[in-house]
Amino acid sequence: MFGRRNAGKGEERAGGLTARFIGEPIEVAYDQPPALEKRPGPPDRFAWEGRDYRVAAVLREWHDYRQRGKTKAFYLKERGSYRAKAAERRGSWGVGRDYYRVRIETGEVFDIYYDRSPRGAGGRKGSWFLFRQVLGQNVGNAKEDESAKGERKA
Repeated sequence: MFGRRNAGKGEERAGGLTARFIGEPIEVAYDQPPALEKRPGPPDRFAWEGRDYRVAAVLREWHDYRQRGKTKAFYLKERGSYRAKAAERRGSWGVGRDYYRVRIETGEVFDIYYDRSPRGAGGRKGSWFLFRQVLGQNVGNAKEDESAKGERKA
């Protein structure tokens, strides 16, 4: 888990990364509509708390297609392991998250993610969330931090 050493209120420190957890839904927009609805890719801009943010660069991308609530044993057991491993690799309908570390035009860096699970019985689309604001100097490095442990980078 995260060490809180030298981190301010609401901040987390792990693997040389300091971040401020946010965990709130956001609205996203694209200059060109995404080709795949369930795997839309990083947005061109997003809105949070009444403010618009334009994405200047995507610094990093990783995916977590593990099923929530499943234990490690689910992915390691012999019977059914092909299905579980294939689902972990490429996902299955409504399962998984696509994470993006983005730098916005002002230079701030955020981790955002698309949760592929639909909201409500009538919904078929997932939701976007602002996971955290990344603080510090190692924002674009490829070193895994604690929150991404077990997730694959693209």
